[in-house]
Amino acid sequence: MTEHHENDAHKPKGIYLLPNLLTTGGLFAGFYAVVASMNGDFKLASVAIFIAMIFDGLDGRVARLTNTQSAFGAEYDSMADMLSFGVAPALIAYNWGLNELGKIGWLAAFIFVAGAALRLARFNTMVGKADKRYFQGLASPAAAGIIAGGVWLGAEHELDGHSIGFIVALITMAAGALMVSNFRYHSFKDVDWKGRVSFLAILLVVLVYVIIATNPALVLFAIFMAYAVSGPFITVRGVRKLKMEHVVGDSKDADFCEKQKAADQQTVKPETTDDSGDSKTPADK
Repeated sequence: MTEHHENDAHKPKGIYLLPNLLTTGGLFAGFYAVVASMNGDFKLASVAIFIAMIFDGLDGRVARLTNTQSAFGAEYDSMADMLSFGVAPALIAYNWGLNELGKIGWLAAFIFVAGAALRLARFNTMVGKADKRYFQGLASPAAAGIIAGGVWLGAEHELDGHSIGFIVALITMAAGALMVSNFRYHSFKDVDWKGRVSFLAILLVVLVYVIIATNPALVLFAIFMAYAVSGPFITVRGVRKLKMEHVVGDSKDADFCEKQKAADQQTVKPETTDDSGDSKTPADK
């Protein structure tokens, strides 16, 4: 009993401040997106989703760099992601273009929320097991980027979302379905962010920022749509590559068998025939 209390005394108390502070910032941005969409300010709501993405990208990296990872931080981050990239984008889409479609509208929004919840749950159970170079299914921040980018683009052009309600519903449901799909998406986790790069790489990064700044709504929507479409292409290409390797492997096996068969035939002692027509081997003679 005393040993148990001593072990409890040695356990660190409290939580790490910096990474969880960043997670809280992302949670606040997601909550603000919900409030802004309810007030009809869809541009600010969409921008808040992208701000939540920045916080989400920082908290994990800061935790690893400062060696402040914890089970609490991982769970807290997952809960914050559920609001910022699951509930908030669905409500933005619903308030902007789905609420006049009746059951179809709220079902489309729910499919997105359910897809985000399942995607986050699957991600948490596959940590350390899956290939870190790829995501299985569209990541919830990317799916949220499609919704937020599309609504932001429409709001900038003063487009009434209800006039394209069915298109909004299709995009929302498709994003939700992609999150629980088996399509493979590049995670970019194998990129060495701490390594040295050329000046050309820095110039390209600056160019990307400039392009985004010229028309953020259009560029961000296009980037996330392209990323969403890349998953099926990567998966199909991988399947074809495996099939080609299988065919090549089978052909190599067949060639090996033919060569082995020919070699076996050459090692068999040839038969000779005497004058009487009886077959005899050289040993019989």
